Order: sequence, then structure tokens, then C-alpha cells
Amino acid sequence: MTQSDESAETAAAQAVIAILGGTGDQGRGLGRRFARAGNRVIIGSRDADRAAAAAREVAPGAEVSGAANADAARDADVVIVAVPYEGHRDLLAGLAGELRGKVVIDCVNPIGFDKSGPHALTVAEGSAAQEAAAVLPDSTVVAAFHHVSAVTLLDESVDSVDTDVLVLGDDRAATDLVQALAERIPGVRGVYAGRLRNTGQVEALTANLIAINRRYKAHAGVRVTDI
Repeated sequence: MTQSDESAETAAAQAVIAILGGTGDQGRGLGRRFARAGNRVIIGSRDADRAAAAAREVAPGAEVSGAANADAARDADVVIVAVPYEGHRDLLAGLAGELRGKVVIDCVNPIGFDKSGPHALTVAEGSAAQEAAAVLPDSTVVAAFHHVSAVTLLDESVDSVDTDVLVLGDDRAATDLVQALAERIPGVRGVYAGRLRNTGQVEALTANLIAINRRYKAHAGVRVTDI
């Protein structure tokens, strides 16, 4: 293990993590896993009371609290964005001040559904993560956690979440930190998958995974071989 790896692991272990959209399934699932790993977690929502109620359910006995999105963003070291895509740009634009100087992990998937099933939506900037970077020029945006099943994260009977998390970004220290954060969840491996400009196809792959899960009644994730 290199000194950089050790530094990232230490920072990940000490990080206070806010989850915007933390009352949804993905947000609650990630919150539960990070709280179990020993991180302080803040569940964010437009409604502080709803956030507080979700926090009480996420990981009883762990250090989890709820707050309005702005307060959650302000009080955290690392912020995960887990909101529906339709509210993505407006939410982040409104929180640019609170998110200044922070690592922002975007796990939003621009996905639509029609009679033929799930499909990727076109984003002007190329991806939701690139949209976030454009809206948050004073933050460091990293893309990650797109393909982790919320059902699996929330299932208390699942001790090991056996999947890889693809991590994309333009800042090495930030991507190292996010890889280390991912690996605080038992069974998960963080894998660097390129620059932020490559996030579009990673987000779009979620539509394929949803189709797989529907066909096979599964909770499929991603594994990268030979590394």
C-alpha cells in the first residue's frame, strides 16, 4: 500500500458524508452502509423532518442525522448526490455555495422509461456528472455508485455487497478518496474508470442493468476482470 493509498483510506474513514436525496432508496441504502462502516452520515432532503425520520430508520444506533439539503451539504466533508435526474441541475445550482471546496460524488443516472423499457437520456454536457461539474465550478465532482443495487444496499441480510464501483474524475486525490470510500462497504471494490468526460456511457449502462434485472429478476452489478 502506498502513502497515497493510506492517506485516502484515513480520509475516507474520517469523512462526514452527506447524501442529498438521502430519503430515496439509493440514498438510504448508501447511508446505511456508510453508517455501518463507522462514518458519520447526514441524510439530506428538501424536508428536514422527512430527512430526520429517514435517519432514524437507516441505521439505528449509528451516527446518522437528518437535515435540509443545504445544512447537510454545509456540514459534510463529502457530499453524495442521489436525486432523480429531473431535479439534478436546479438542486446543485441552489447549493453551489454550500458545496464550494467539497468533493461531490454524483451517482445520478439520467434514465427514462417507455413502453420498450429503460433507456438513457441525452444530457447537453454529456452526462449528469459533467452537468454537475459545470454547475459547481468550485467543487470537485467525481462520478461513482451508479450501478449498486438499492435493494441490495437496503437488505439487512446482505453482509457483503459483491460488486465493483466505477469511479471517474479529473482529480487524482479525489478519485482515490472515493475509491477508498467505496471500499468501506464490505464486498465493494473501487475501480478507477477514467476521466469525467467518460461518464456518459457509465451512466447509460444503468439502463442495460435495469433491463437485465427485469428479465432475470436479479440485482445485477458490475465486475471488472483482470485487475
